[in-house]
Amino acid sequence: MNNWKQEETAVKLKFFGLGKILPYIKPYKRLVAFMILSVLGESGLAMCIPLFQRYAIDHFIEAGTLQGLTSYIVVYVAAILVQVTCGALWTLNSMKTEMYVGRDLRRAAFNHLQTLSFTYFNQNAVGYIHARVVSDTNRIAGTASWGIMDLCWSTIYLIGICVVMLCLDWKLGLIIIAITPVVMFLGGVIRRKVVASNRIVREINSRITGNFNEGITGAKTTKTLVIENKMEGEFNRTTEEMRRTAVRTARYNALFISTTAFICSFAIAITLYYGGHLSMEGAMMIGTLSAFTTYAISLIDPVQNIARIVTDLVTVQVNIERFTRLMETEPDVKDTPEVMEKYGDVFEPKRENWEPIHGDIEFRDVSFMYPDGTEYVLEHFNLKIPAGTCVAIVGETGAGKSTLVNLVCRFYEPTSGQILIDGRDYRERSQLWLHSNIGYVLQTPHLFSGSVIENLRYGNPDATMEEIEAAVKAVSADGIIAKLENGYDSDVGESGDLLSTGEKQLLSFARAILADPHIFVLDEATSSVDTLTEQLIQNAIEKLLEGRTSFLIAHRLSTIRHADLILVVRAGKIIEQGTHEELLKKHGYYYSLYTRQYQEEATERILDKN
Repeated sequence: MNNWKQEETAVKLKFFGLGKILPYIKPYKRLVAFMILSVLGESGLAMCIPLFQRYAIDHFIEAGTLQGLTSYIVVYVAAILVQVTCGALWTLNSMKTEMYVGRDLRRAAFNHLQTLSFTYFNQNAVGYIHARVVSDTNRIAGTASWGIMDLCWSTIYLIGICVVMLCLDWKLGLIIIAITPVVMFLGGVIRRKVVASNRIVREINSRITGNFNEGITGAKTTKTLVIENKMEGEFNRTTEEMRRTAVRTARYNALFISTTAFICSFAIAITLYYGGHLSMEGAMMIGTLSAFTTYAISLIDPVQNIARIVTDLVTVQVNIERFTRLMETEPDVKDTPEVMEKYGDVFEPKRENWEPIHGDIEFRDVSFMYPDGTEYVLEHFNLKIPAGTCVAIVGETGAGKSTLVNLVCRFYEPTSGQILIDGRDYRERSQLWLHSNIGYVLQTPHLFSGSVIENLRYGNPDATMEEIEAAVKAVSADGIIAKLENGYDSDVGESGDLLSTGEKQLLSFARAILADPHIFVLDEATSSVDTLTEQLIQNAIEKLLEGRTSFLIAHRLSTIRHADLILVVRAGKIIEQGTHEELLKKHGYYYSLYTRQYQEEATERILDKN
């Protein structure tokens, strides 16, 4: 929220910032050219319409004759048709440009997000990122297509009618044109107030959106804590603040509109007064006075538009800066150009160059500090893990059990030292090569919107139905699918919300198995299932992990007793390592953890029996 407020402080128009979106407009230069031509045609003909009016009054009404009326009507209708056609082409091409540029901006932002490291997502809220991809890109695309062209039209039209008025009568033209700076000055002053007020409105609106999100996602917690009144009060205060600020903005807008309307009326009054005297004296024809009156009325619109568009260009600068800041963010973990040349990247992988993976892993003098940390989590750490080894990582909540796994998966890289996969520094191969050979089952399962079968195929798009059914059966998820109305074609809902947490966990486990990875990572993968299902999965795990290198992050120590190596983590440091029996004999920290947990589980069993 504070970031949002700080980013809404741009008050100067910086055209170099607007230039940053030119690469996204350049592919559609033909559409832009058509827009410019249609704007020139529409504005040019719009300037000529009062001249047709002048000609009709002077040559038909004043002269009292209809001679030449047919030719006049044909030319006039033709001009109107061309003007309408130019306006339609302008609108069509502007809409196309907005859609194309907006699409490309969103694609670029989304694709770039796929390349960023975990650090970025840890440091930026989902709503903040969502605004960059959706709101900012929409605003930029709208300004690039409509705003710039509106500014061009208004500028051309304003200059054009000023030139025409000076040609018709330079004295009266100067009087009318002198009003323009006054309107622009007042418009600039008032619009600055509007911009400042709108920034506050957007900041409050972001808070309202956050309250909505908390109210919906935290509905159960709200009801269990019986804090509906408190939530309602907070929401009411925020919406009331939004109302007051929005009303203040509306007042500024109303002041701007009424002020310019008054100035417009004043310009018309001057035109009629001065022009009327000239007409009575025979120095100006009635048709010319009529054209001047129309130009005086029309003069205000482009001035208002220019004030509005310049204000929009100032405010969209913030959107451009936020978007470009996202696009210029470099991932903390990235492949070298040489690696990308050989192995490809995440969007264009060169799988034909990928070597097979066996699963030997070695930490060689590894020290690691998180990018936003101040202390080393690992220092000069050495460990060899032969292929097929089952490594369990244990410790209390928040001890830092995921650090080793994050390093192995190359979600982070060592601050110093090397991590070798099959004897080679894993930075010599692509991230996608490594990630494609890792099966990761998270503690908090996530399913994508769609059907069960679609989610399972994310593990292996080419899997046969027999392979899918075998993977599902291996983790005892076949019973879940049998209960669903449409079986494998059943919709799981957004983030899998139509299923229970345990059901989602079983399906995510089956998805990982379907990928047939050489390295398995189970991050407390059975913590969301009941005891019976957990036992079934444990039996399946023992078979599935045979011959694969695996990492088990576990809270229940009873589930990792058969691991080949147990690493004990405390306060972000590995303090003990060995097999289950070796660690128990040491009577150290692992021993105290295990005995305490064993006593707690025994107590629970006694209570369950009673």
